[in-house]
Amino acid sequence: MRLLLDSFWRAAAYCVHPRVIALSFLPLVLMVALSLGLGYFFWEPALDMVRGMLDASEWITRLWSWLEGMGAGNLKIALAPLIVIFVVTPFIVVVALLVVAMMMAPAMVSLVSERRFPQLEKKQGGSFLLSLAWSLGSTLLALLALVVSIPLWFVPPLILVLPPLIWGWLTYRVMAFDVLALHASKEERREIFRRHRTSLLLIGVLSGYLGAAPSLVWVSGALFAAAFVVLVPLAIWIYTLVFAFSALWFAHYALSALQALRAQAQPQVTDIVEITDAVAPVSRLPQAPSHDPGQPILPGP
Repeated sequence: MRLLLDSFWRAAAYCVHPRVIALSFLPLVLMVALSLGLGYFFWEPALDMVRGMLDASEWITRLWSWLEGMGAGNLKIALAPLIVIFVVTPFIVVVALLVVAMMMAPAMVSLVSERRFPQLEKKQGGSFLLSLAWSLGSTLLALLALVVSIPLWFVPPLILVLPPLIWGWLTYRVMAFDVLALHASKEERREIFRRHRTSLLLIGVLSGYLGAAPSLVWVSGALFAAAFVVLVPLAIWIYTLVFAFSALWFAHYALSALQALRAQAQPQVTDIVEITDAVAPVSRLPQAPSHDPGQPILPGP
């Protein structure tokens, strides 16, 4: 528990580091760049396609006629751009978050390693391909567990327990592996997973609950269209900051556990002293007088 709390407050303190703050704004920069690029090349063709689909629909035509009779015919002009924006926005958000996630986890591990564990040996027990296979396999297992557990969600308490538990398990499997891939050997990684499975799972579950907080802001942006432009980027920034905090929490915990594991495996100084004390009396036994070959040997008395 001490290591869990220590790594928690250290991760929270690292969230105000300039590198972390800069990376948390990176999704917003990528979203703006993607929006401008897609808008420059595909905005007009997308509008024409949506307008053609709306005009080809019979019930949409009747809706336009009814709106014009109600004096709200101008909505027809704004509907096509809104549809394009609402369809494209999730794609832009997902792409930006995936790119940042691939960059942020290694950056957080590197930050913690440089500042707290500069002397920790990097044994490189996991390659990029192994990390990718591990992540894909863990994701498939988590999705399978979610599908199998769906009938249990209708039991009132379990809907609040099973999904966070499954996603927490996935988070700890992926995050802990990525943190230890560079520094730990294969045997060390397995030993840390065995010793600290409960604490790592708890970090994953709590990170999953923290990751649900930006969804409230996202829903608010969807409900209040006037604030959509402000609330949705705010939700994305909060989500990125939560992701950075989770990566920092796993990095502090896993690297501290690795350092403790290696310190435990090394021979202790007290053991060396005890061995020296046990051997020392042999060296203090009385020695036979040395004989000078240049002098004659006299007979004894």
